[in-house]
Amino acid sequence: MKRVEIGIFGRMNAGKSTLMNLLTQQETSIVDPTPGTTADHKITLFELHGIGPCKIFDTPGIDEETILGQKKRKKVIQTLRECDLAIITTPSNIADFSVEEELISLAQSIQKTYILVHNIFDSTPQHSIKFKEVDTSIIKEANLSEENSREAILPFIKKYITKTKEHSLLPFIKKDHSYVLIIPMDEETPEKRLLRPQSMAVEEITRNWAYSITYRMDLKKARAGNIEEKRRFDNLLNHIPFLDAVITDSQAMDIVSRWTPKQVQLTTFSIMMIQHGTQRLSKFYQGVNTLTTLKENGKILICEACNHSRIQEDIGTVQIPNILKKRYPNITIDHSFGREFEDKNLQEYDLIIHCGGCMISAQKLTQRVVNLEVHHIPITNYGIFLSWIQGQEVLERVVKPWI
Repeated sequence: MKRVEIGIFGRMNAGKSTLMNLLTQQETSIVDPTPGTTADHKITLFELHGIGPCKIFDTPGIDEETILGQKKRKKVIQTLRECDLAIITTPSNIADFSVEEELISLAQSIQKTYILVHNIFDSTPQHSIKFKEVDTSIIKEANLSEENSREAILPFIKKYITKTKEHSLLPFIKKDHSYVLIIPMDEETPEKRLLRPQSMAVEEITRNWAYSITYRMDLKKARAGNIEEKRRFDNLLNHIPFLDAVITDSQAMDIVSRWTPKQVQLTTFSIMMIQHGTQRLSKFYQGVNTLTTLKENGKILICEACNHSRIQEDIGTVQIPNILKKRYPNITIDHSFGREFEDKNLQEYDLIIHCGGCMISAQKLTQRVVNLEVHHIPITNYGIFLSWIQGQEVLERVVKPWI
């Protein structure tokens, strides 16, 4: 389910956990005057009236000056990068707002929507907020320990929530047309279910009154030139009325690009997911051209957003590296899985090759791309790369449905 992601940030004892509990109307986070009570992120899935399904993050104080505090700080900053709205809480018993100004500066640098909640304690002196160049309209004063403050806080949050437009997974679908999904089940394919992009495509096609046909291709036979495997495929296509497009697993592009008639649209699940998640397909298309000028000792990072059991012909750890090493024998290839991406020194790399990102949120996936844009690091995608390998004509073909 797509959720609005809201992060609560600030110094220690600013009232972050109190605000979390106020919003969720339950003791989601432990509240205590002891500095550093929130040892790690608290995450709650919740429905906020007028906003919808939300994912709310209560984060540790960013100003904890310990070795552990520095580790917490790194995670807090990453959460700030990925959320849709940052709520910065400020306590009324301070006069130095340098911590808050740092958070504001970071939010502004990454064009993150943020608001400030000034937590007014009952028995503490009240200081007016004196930030540099901050619009006072984004500041709300409230005593977060009082339950009735929720009635004032919620409309304020709702005002600044920017709901992202829902984009169609397959915008080129036509009613009553047919779409073939190439699924070469292998040793890594999970039992009893399709992969998420495959099931999402089936649902999208069906919902739009079109016909989805799933087809299992035997890649080993196809690559071995097995005539019967080619005949199976041709027989399928010849008996499908109003065939509009073929959507394939990226690893089968070497076969499917040759076997699919030119008049039929062609793309991949990986390209479908990266466009749906980021709406920045042009960045991935441009990024792959970095390979034409890659230095002999270049360095590439292959990224998978999830962790899964990798065996035999894994696309990210075996197939793509083998193709790269064959073309560029002296390059260095590194990998990142899941959250490891945030720990990499990305500026070391000439190119990032990313999976479709189907197992992380659109917010997290988009922020990865934005972060690379800021540092001018090219990025491409499994589907784009494996199409580019087959030649410029194939690359142009797989992106054409999205143009």
